[in-house]
Amino acid sequence: MALHVKLGVSTWLWTSPFKTEDAAGLFSKIKNFGYDKVEIAVEDPQLIDPKKIKKLLEENELEAIVCGAFGNTRDLTSDDKSLRKTGLDYIEACLDIAAELDAGFFAGPMYSAVGKARMVSAAQKKIEWNRAVEGLRDVCGKAQSKGLQIGIESLNRFESDLINNVDDVLRLITEIDHPAARICLDMFHMNIEEPNPEQAIIAAGEKLIHIQVSENYRGIPGTGSSNWKAYYNGLKKINYQGTVSIESFTPENKELAAAVCIWKNLAEDQDSFAKEGNVFLQEWIAGR
Repeated sequence: MALHVKLGVSTWLWTSPFKTEDAAGLFSKIKNFGYDKVEIAVEDPQLIDPKKIKKLLEENELEAIVCGAFGNTRDLTSDDKSLRKTGLDYIEACLDIAAELDAGFFAGPMYSAVGKARMVSAAQKKIEWNRAVEGLRDVCGKAQSKGLQIGIESLNRFESDLINNVDDVLRLITEIDHPAARICLDMFHMNIEEPNPEQAIIAAGEKLIHIQVSENYRGIPGTGSSNWKAYYNGLKKINYQGTVSIESFTPENKELAAAVCIWKNLAEDQDSFAKEGNVFLQEWIAGR
């Protein structure tokens, strides 16, 4: 039995930061490679003209997903109030873009700065956790007012000391206590943090709004050691009908270079990555 999902691919595979003038050539390519959706990574909202992007999406018969980039100046858990405000202002700008593109949700590890991984006291951890809860409750209200939800993404232990697995996200969502709060899972992080990916997906259940995939080494799907059957079974058991989207990165990534640590190409070229990844995923979602 096939998975009833759409396939997407992130703009991060080719470019960083994504800007309006990248869209025409990139969207045409993505459509030709067989994808249904383009996952637009918003590093700088000012580089994106949503009206032009929407027109190009329509011309290429693609739908949009919008995800965020949380560098060290965008941190809802920071002791520095100005960084918390910068994070909230950035998220709101991304929500505006997502609403204009009819994306339905905004996704990413929006609770904290990516790469913020330290040993802190239990008291400090509680302070930062509470800031994340409070900040994201505010974000959920803003999202709901724009007809959106948010997909909160867990990161591996090397990129976050706050939210590392599906249990962490579920606890966070419970404390946020808002209907707009949902889960985004990333296979790369799950391969590090989840002992049983199938059970993690089942635990996320109806809260799962988006899933990102790549190999255990961030490479082309199907070329590594990931347990694709476990992911398939988990998604099948919860009747997931969202998007499965490839997320990997060009080595030219600016905002998250220190965190994602991709210093070289992981395929012959980025077009080959997308093409070969789509071929594998088409077979995988068909259950073959």
